[in-house]
Amino acid sequence: MPIEQRVIGGGQKIGGGKIGGGATAKEAPAPEPEAKKKGKKGLLIGIIAGVLVLGGAAAYYFLGMAGGGDAEAAEPPPEPGEVVAVEPISLNLAQGHYLRLGFSLQMTVEAGGHGAPDTGKAVDAAIALFSGKTVAEISDPETRDTLKGEFLHQLEELYHGEVMDVYLTNYVTQ
Repeated sequence: MPIEQRVIGGGQKIGGGKIGGGATAKEAPAPEPEAKKKGKKGLLIGIIAGVLVLGGAAAYYFLGMAGGGDAEAAEPPPEPGEVVAVEPISLNLAQGHYLRLGFSLQMTVEAGGHGAPDTGKAVDAAIALFSGKTVAEISDPETRDTLKGEFLHQLEELYHGEVMDVYLTNYVTQ
């Protein structure tokens, strides 16, 4: 009886090779779909990395601009100079009440070259800001802090940036 031979895949015969049908000397190449999956994973990782890099660059650019640009271009804060005390003044409040207000001006070092500052501008600004307020407005800590902030802003403008801070040294209502 004749022996039947069948061809499988790359020309291998049944029973050709080692006994037991084990692996042949020639290995079959890896299937293509797995290679394509790895390619898609690599592409996806590359896209994600690119988006993260671009996002980081955009954040650095915009936050750097909001922060004033380069750190080298930022102006250093002024150095504190002498503290100038202003004599306490009495201010008229609403409804016949009074405020006894004393304050000191924290000057910058650069302001020291001009001699003693004219405190008349500061007193005038205090009178304009605090006069006519009610005792309730003046006594409330939040309102007092807001008024102090407004007063400091006015002093910075009046003295062209030579005043760094203002300290309330006398604050009595009657």
